[in-house]
Amino acid sequence: MREYTDTFLVRFKEGERDIVRRKMEEAGIRNMAAYIRKMAIDGYVIRLDLSDVKEVARLLRINSNNLNQYAKRANETGSIYLEDIKELQRQQEKLWELMKAILQRLSTI
Repeated sequence: MREYTDTFLVRFKEGERDIVRRKMEEAGIRNMAAYIRKMAIDGYVIRLDLSDVKEVARLLRINSNNLNQYAKRANETGSIYLEDIKELQRQQEKLWELMKAILQRLSTI
């Protein structure tokens, strides 16, 4: 555990402390000293909303499960339906488009 020994007094005008607290909460940081240290040293805090990445990962798991089921059926019966393969390809293409859009947005940060 780090031991903090140096102190730094910061004075705020009326209302500024509330602004700092609001920004701290928006960044998902609960400890004001940690937030102020982070801002003073690094100059910024980035909190990414990765819910779309989680959704694409969920869809990829579903698609992978479908692919495994198709492979299992092909191994058991020796045949597979062309329409199933085409549907799997369509789903995969949609997932790639979603991922490209996510990566494009992340590259602007």
